[in-house]
This record gives sequence, C-alpha cells and structure tokens, in this order.
Amino acid sequence: MRLGVCYYPEHWPRERWALDARAMRALGIGCVRIGEFAWSRLEPEPGRYAWQWLDEAVETLAAADLEIVLGTPTATPPRWLVGAHPEILPRDANGNPRGFGSRRHYCFSSPVYREHCRRIVAQLAQRYGQHPAVVAWQTDNEYGCHDTVLSYSEAAADAFRQWLRERYGDIARLNEAWGTVFWSQEYRDFAEIDPPAGTVTEANPAQRLDFQRYASAAVASFNREQVEILRAASPGRDVLHNFMGFFTGFDHFEVARDLDVATWDSYPLGFLEQRSYAAEQDKACYARTGHPDIAAFHHDLYRGVGRGRWWVMEQQPGPVNWAPYNPAPLPGMVRLWTLEACAHGAEVVSYFRWRQAPFGQEQMHAGLLRADASPDQGAAEVRRAADDLARLDPEPTRPAPVALLFDYTAKWWLDIQPQGADFDYLRLVMEWYGALRERGLDVDIVGTAGDLAPYAALFAPSLPIVEPALAERLTAFEGHLLLGPRSGSRTCDARTPPGLPPGPLQALTSLRVVGVESLRPGSERAVRYAGRDFAMRHWCEQVQCELDPLARFADGGGAYLRHGKVRYLAGWPDAGLLGAVLDEVCAAAGVHTVALPRGLRLRRRGSQVFAFNYGPQPVELPVERGRALLLGERTLPVAGVAVWREA
Repeated sequence: MRLGVCYYPEHWPRERWALDARAMRALGIGCVRIGEFAWSRLEPEPGRYAWQWLDEAVETLAAADLEIVLGTPTATPPRWLVGAHPEILPRDANGNPRGFGSRRHYCFSSPVYREHCRRIVAQLAQRYGQHPAVVAWQTDNEYGCHDTVLSYSEAAADAFRQWLRERYGDIARLNEAWGTVFWSQEYRDFAEIDPPAGTVTEANPAQRLDFQRYASAAVASFNREQVEILRAASPGRDVLHNFMGFFTGFDHFEVARDLDVATWDSYPLGFLEQRSYAAEQDKACYARTGHPDIAAFHHDLYRGVGRGRWWVMEQQPGPVNWAPYNPAPLPGMVRLWTLEACAHGAEVVSYFRWRQAPFGQEQMHAGLLRADASPDQGAAEVRRAADDLARLDPEPTRPAPVALLFDYTAKWWLDIQPQGADFDYLRLVMEWYGALRERGLDVDIVGTAGDLAPYAALFAPSLPIVEPALAERLTAFEGHLLLGPRSGSRTCDARTPPGLPPGPLQALTSLRVVGVESLRPGSERAVRYAGRDFAMRHWCEQVQCELDPLARFADGGGAYLRHGKVRYLAGWPDAGLLGAVLDEVCAAAGVHTVALPRGLRLRRRGSQVFAFNYGPQPVELPVERGRALLLGERTLPVAGVAVWREA
C-alpha cells in the first residue's frame, strides 16, 4: 500500500515546491494529488490557458520521484464562466440560484457547463496525458457535496422530461406508474411535468423517486463524459473519483462502473460529530478516535463500489473545520486509520492535506504541516505508518464470510416516505454492520447487482424496492439470508405490491405483511425470543403466515420468522434482539463469531489479523497462546494497533 497527500502548489511560492516534494518523500509519501480546484489559474480568461506554473509543478514533483494524480478542475468553475453563463448555476427547490463564492456551483444538467467541462478536461488530458509521472486522474471532486445533486434549473427540468420520455415511452404509462389519478394530477404531455418542488404539500412520491433516479443518472453521465476524454488521451492510467462518507445522493455503484478505482474521503471525527442519531455517550467516548465502525463501513462499501479496487483519497490528519465540534485526533489515531485502511485492502491512503492554508474557507482544517510549514502531529504518525507497512508486507485480501446488501434506492425511498420521523436507512444499516463487527467478523458490502455466491450469509437491513433481477438472485442464493423490515414493500413504480409486502419476496419468505406502524421513543413493542425479553423500536409489522415464529410480539404475532434459509425481521430490533438474531444466523451458516470488548475491532487480510483499539480503555487481544505478534502488544492501548498471523 502506498501513501499519498493532497497538495496545492498554486497556494505556495515556487521556491517551496522542491522543498515540499523532498519532505514528502522523507515521510514515506509516494504520490500526490494536485489540480482539482485550479481552473481559474489554468484558464484565467476565456480561452487563454496558463500552463507554465502547472508544467513546473509537475516536473518538480516528478523530479522527487513522486507519482501524480491530476484532478480535473470542474468542481469550481471560474467567475468569468459564471458571469458569461449564469445558467450553469444550480437552483434550489425555491428556484433561487446557488451563487458564486464557494465551490460546486454548477448544475449537472447544464449543457453549456458540460461543454466547457469537456473542453478544459480535453486540454488537460492532451497536455499531461502522456507524462510518465501522471499515473492517475481524478474526475471533479466529491460529486454532490453541499447537497448539489438535485438542481431545479430549467436545464434540469428539460433533461428530466426527456429522461421520463425515454423511461416510459408515452404519457399514459407514466400516469399509470405514478398514480396521477390521485389528487387529479394527470398529465397530457411530458412537457407539462416539472421537477417536484414548490408544491403546497408533499409532491407525488413516485415523481420524487424518479427525479432522484434522474439526478443520479445525470451525475453518472457527467462523470462518463470526462472519463471517455481521459481514457482516449491518457491510456493506461487509472481514472478515479473521490466519493464521500454517509453521502447517498446518487448511486455510487452506477458512477463507479466507468472508473478503475473508487476512492473516498475519510474524516472519522467529523462524521461522528455530524451524525444526528449518534448517542451522546458515543460521541463523548469516541470524540478523539472516531466511532469504531464509521471508517471501516466506508472502506468496505467503497471496496464493493470499486469492484475490489479502492483508495482513501483524503484522510483526516488533525481537526477539520466543518463539523459542529472539531476535536483533535488522539495521538496514534492517524497511524491507526492508515493501517486500518490497509487491513481492508486499500491501495493508497492519501492525507488531506500537505499544509494548512492561511487563507480561504478552510483555514481551520489541519494538514500534515501547520500554516507556517512546521510539522504537525500527523506528519510523525505518517512516517511511523510508512515504517509499519514496510515491516508488514500485507497479503492479498479475500472475500469475507458474510456480506451486507446496500441499496441507494432504498435510502431514497425511505427518505421520501419514512412514515416515522426516526426511520433512517443509514442508521439501520450502521446498526447491522456494527453488530456484525462487534462479533469479530469481516464484512463485505455488496450492491444489488453484486456477486452473492462467495458468502455463507447475506444481511439486507431493508430492501423496499426489489427489482425482478434481484428477486431472482436472492431466490438462487444458497447461503442464509436475513431480510429486515419494509423489504419488498413497494414495486419499482413505488406502488404497494398487489399481494402486499414483501411483494416479489413472498414465495421466498412464505409470509405477508398486513399492517405496519412507526413507534415514537418510549412506545417500543415487547418481543420474546429464546426465553429472553427484547423489543422492536421505531417500526414494527403485523405478519400473516403459517410459519412457527422464532420470536413473537406480546400479542403472539411473529416478530422473527424463518422459512428454510431465509429469515425475516418484522421490525427494527433493539441492540439485544439484533445481536441474538445475528448470532443465530451466523451459527446456522457455520460462521464463527467472538464477542469483542467495547471499541476493539478486527480485520483480516490474508492470514494477517489486524486489531484496532478505538477505546475507551486498553484491552487484552484474543491471540492464541504462543503466537507472536508482528506489530503491537497483547495488551493493546487506546489508539493502538496490533497484527498477528492466524493459523
């Protein structure tokens, strides 16, 4: 695994560049990302390009034997372009333009903006595409950041109408699919349809889902245009994009189909502070380490998104500037986060950023160097991580014994009709993922089109919309399957299935859901399972079937049911019930589990077992007696890492 860093030569005097490059190499850094926000310096006036500074920066970095990831600058169109073409700006749901002065001020649907993007990307690719130091390209930067996937511009409205024409063919089919007879919403022509915004009360849910689908497809096609230009002018280089944590505004699996590598930007402390549903005790306990499952979840997600190839493009090295509160990482955590990415199979971990900027919006965001160029805490930890990696010689990754099924459409739909203020798909997914990891398991995350064959058990926290192809693959799956609440509850057109939920999964589960309710805090439903008392919270369902339930509600109704190797949870389980259910599924699937101390997580890479202690206290490692450690100590301190080779 290589180490990298994000660098902005345009921020610093030229005489610093060579000094910085040599210092990077001394820390063990081998690759550098540059250029992703530099459009105004590359093209200061329309059609006048200023290449000299970037030519010199590329040569300076190459002379220090640094590999270069060159970013396309399309996340930040310059002021002159906005002035000449204000129609490229995105518009919010109230029709107001989102103006110039920060970043991501463009609409994915704007044909004018796409034309200018193709032009600047082609210029970059022609000039640097064959340079031996340029080993990869990053398209744009953090698609959708600052809630910019959905735009309600005229260009977006026109493109949405065209997308609907292609999807439905004729307006009668759309009216039927959307159920527009309800509230007299019927359309005579596609030209009458607007994006779902500005309505008196909630817009048609099927229309909202289709608008989200359209917007996701627009991101994918925007990305594809750049990828095609880069591949033609710069063959043999990887093309990648840096996705974000906890962001679901578009289907990342769809966008990544055009990429060689999926990368993501890892900010464990910021993400924990941003999670509105994270318990206050967890925020306090893990304030300086990050929650033990946040970074790992995204490592596993983007390994799946990237079909096995993934990087961390931006790794937090100190306090960030954008969370409600911004603590400093506990000493040792930058090293831990680096080695944890390695354990999950990362090819590169790149830190954001080399040096803290003394100007602009991110002055409070730390780098490996402080604003005065003196080394910050993260720099020493990077050097130590580089030495650790050289000692370990990590082995190839292999499939985990279990997989978690993640679906962006599920998130969109459950946001559109949550039916309960606290029904949050990401929260549900994280609870299931965390419970599996607390049992010492490696977990792969797969999309709805992913390969299911390698896994002994598959866990689907919620699958409200099940496409026919997925229903066939779940039916053919030979392992043990656990389905969570609301699975199969809507058709592809967002309608209630004719035979009631779980729709296309009825034969698989041998049950019907005949009633549902959302539960406010304090109104949980008691559940009895294996002689113990648990509860469903947030959501529960009334199930009709001839199965003998494994767990029952107080009224005798089935809460946890099994039909062959397929199991169904008729609600949102509390932590105790979820853990007991996962134990039962894993035991039936022959998957070994172990109860880990709080804050300890394991991850295997080949025969090497990595252990990470997120706290709150030192822990004794579950290492066989007499087995030597490759790294660390048997009593692992907080922020400590250990590695050993299992039998």
